Amino acid sequence: MIPSGRWDDLSRRALTGGALAALGGAAIWLGGAAFALTVALAVGAMVWELARMGSGGRSLTTVPLGVLASVCILAPHQVDPSLAPVALAIPAVAAFTFLRGDRLVFAIYAFCIVAAGYGFIGFRNEQGALPAVWLAAVVVATDVAGYFGGRILGGRRFWPAVSPAKTWAGVISGWLAAGLAGFAFSFGSPAGLHLVWVSVLVGIACQAGDLTESALKRRALVKDSGGALPGHGGLLDRFDGSVGAVLFVTLIQVFR
Repeated sequence: MIPSGRWDDLSRRALTGGALAALGGAAIWLGGAAFALTVALAVGAMVWELARMGSGGRSLTTVPLGVLASVCILAPHQVDPSLAPVALAIPAVAAFTFLRGDRLVFAIYAFCIVAAGYGFIGFRNEQGALPAVWLAAVVVATDVAGYFGGRILGGRRFWPAVSPAKTWAGVISGWLAAGLAGFAFSFGSPAGLHLVWVSVLVGIACQAGDLTESALKRRALVKDSGGALPGHGGLLDRFDGSVGAVLFVTLIQVFR
């Protein structure tokens, strides 16, 4: 029998996850300014949470860093895309300047968050709504299958020093779910069945993003990045996998 304590947070996670899925799906479908603004606000909140972790929650610069991240994502899309390399680096430079402790590590991760946000806006603008929905669906499938696979099957821990709750069963369940999501979207897609193995790689990148944020929380000695999302923690806890997945897809586009 599965201990009931394993599922104490399930209802909160489901409600919060459903609300986020509805909001995100609507923003993706609308596209344009609505989608860009949604992503920019989410990235700003994530950088704010990261800055709080990197400063022990005491720095007065955490909110300005979040606002700066949002502005730096929107500016290249609205003004001139050639500004992107400089604009995306500004929040990282600011984080390195004002944070304490492991500021280089946190600055690099701040850049990854901002670059992922910018890349996701570009991906939606260039590829359309359906590919963006595919990407979001693969991330959700990987996360959900990892959660249930790990809790139901249990077994050997994947990397206990970084993420004590993650098991091999959960990791492999995430891979399988990502592949199934890719299979579902392969019908009518120009990529065909190739989308299956691409989706598995995106799922692996998603899990890498999750592990990266777990390692950062370990360094900062915190359990969650924040408390904005009941059952999930902070926005960074919820979208850490998305950072890895979007960066992976962005790199594929750049070097294809």
